[in-house]
Amino acid sequence: MTGWRLLLTRPAEDCTALAEVLAQQGIFSSCLPLLEIVPLAVSDTMRRTLGQLPQCAAVIVVSKPAARLAVQLLDVCADVPPSLPWFSVGAATAQILKDRRLDTHFPDEGDDSEALLRLPRLREAVARPGSRVLILRGEGGRELLAERLRALGASVEYLELYRRDLPACAPGELTRRIGSERLNGLVVSSGQGFEHLRQLAGDAWPEVAQLPLFVPSPRVAGQARAAGARTVVDCRGASAAALLTALREHPVPVL
Repeated sequence: MTGWRLLLTRPAEDCTALAEVLAQQGIFSSCLPLLEIVPLAVSDTMRRTLGQLPQCAAVIVVSKPAARLAVQLLDVCADVPPSLPWFSVGAATAQILKDRRLDTHFPDEGDDSEALLRLPRLREAVARPGSRVLILRGEGGRELLAERLRALGASVEYLELYRRDLPACAPGELTRRIGSERLNGLVVSSGQGFEHLRQLAGDAWPEVAQLPLFVPSPRVAGQARAAGARTVVDCRGASAAALLTALREHPVPVL
């Protein structure tokens, strides 16, 4: 596994944290953040939605940036019922909510939307037809949660807290980094992260697409394959643990 030399593309703070975990396992990585988290201005709609938390049966937070921003907003915009259950896909997002002393739940087995949807506590929370669920996220993003929850009879509303911009990057930086650092794998944490990767590659995308690409979900895997990525590895989660498992199971390419 130590033969991997990976390009990490998460937001800067998360990229650095992941690089440290990989280094502990003897894996070389290079950080090129392709997502910049830009908080949206606090609006009357945000305040109104958060003011309706007492009417919610559950709140789902889909990412660490959403959790961080939500905690900040709760301190000034909302009265949080102590019995309201909060849910996240992964442990890192859950910890941010737990630090705010929210009643937080996440799946111990699995690190994706499907695992969250199997969580008994979530199904219990939405058991009553018409139960209101609030999903906190960035602009756009996963629809699977809402679709499945509506199929269970829940009423689902989104509250978008941030957008994901492509940070400024010098022309040719991606291919230069891949060549000079002899990188043999790429890691993206979301569908938008993948689109930014392809955008930055530009005319060099057919060459970049030859490298193994590690993605967090079947949805992003399908998106990458449709765009021409040759070897796509679905980690079934965006955590460091999910990536490490995928790296152990996938052979290092001979370039």
